[in-house]
Amino acid sequence: MGKPVTTTEKVFLNGRLVPADQATLSVFDAGFLHGAGLFETMRAYAGKVYRLDQHLDRLAKSAKALSIPLTTDKNSLRRAVEQTLQANGLSEARLRLTLSRGDLRRPPDHTHPATLVITASAMTPYPAQFYQKGMTVVLSDVKLNSSDPLARHKSSNYLSRLLVLRKAQQLGAGEALWFTELNHLGEGCISNVFLAKDSTLLTPPLEEPILPGITRDAVLELAQADKIPTRQQTLTIDDLLGAEEIFLTNSIMEVMPVCRFEKHAVGNEQPGPLTQRLAELYRQDVAEKCGV
Repeated sequence: MGKPVTTTEKVFLNGRLVPADQATLSVFDAGFLHGAGLFETMRAYAGKVYRLDQHLDRLAKSAKALSIPLTTDKNSLRRAVEQTLQANGLSEARLRLTLSRGDLRRPPDHTHPATLVITASAMTPYPAQFYQKGMTVVLSDVKLNSSDPLARHKSSNYLSRLLVLRKAQQLGAGEALWFTELNHLGEGCISNVFLAKDSTLLTPPLEEPILPGITRDAVLELAQADKIPTRQQTLTIDDLLGAEEIFLTNSIMEVMPVCRFEKHAVGNEQPGPLTQRLAELYRQDVAEKCGV
């Protein structure tokens, strides 16, 4: 009989670091049974997580809104993320913090801890050609619902988005854009969306049922500091068709140019000047905050 496979990968689980192959959850965990949980996807550069505090603030806000008990304070969460990164010996990494409602046999109050898991893995970036030639996206036929209590939160109940994303990938696209039930432009399956027209940056407002993305916030902050005109406003398919540039944002893809949606070419099918400028500003901000 062969020896059992072991791993050096470490996972932070409910207050302690354990080998990944020994990290187990209760079969009664609400995250497993009902998708009752939240998560944050973060990116580390040179051993430091970019905008970690903003990720933790968003998690805490969503946990309060959805009555998911978060009994670990922000400083402890920050240390746990840093310990997980260090324990895995990673410098450039993708991290995920998952918080679930916990064991359903316990009362749903904040005196009983939820399940907290943090993982860190080596960073696998998007293909370079996406940034050089732009990503292709499709339009989702599934609508965002403004009355959905999970809207605006990074919920673990993610299957609908993964199904739409898988369909987009089967069509040769890298992402799918969602519209609301009122046919307003919303977001991607895993990203926020920006348009550029007449040297002005446009993005849907947070009044729409979209995630308040950490990278979205960073791009708006950097654009305003660089005196780039920005507007958060209701957008439609006509705005998408008339856009001179389109790009997507999330923590892993950073600033991703979109040069085609469906069969429609965006601009001259090359990353535009505003997209390139914001990508440059983003890299500078990463370098400043993470010491790259």
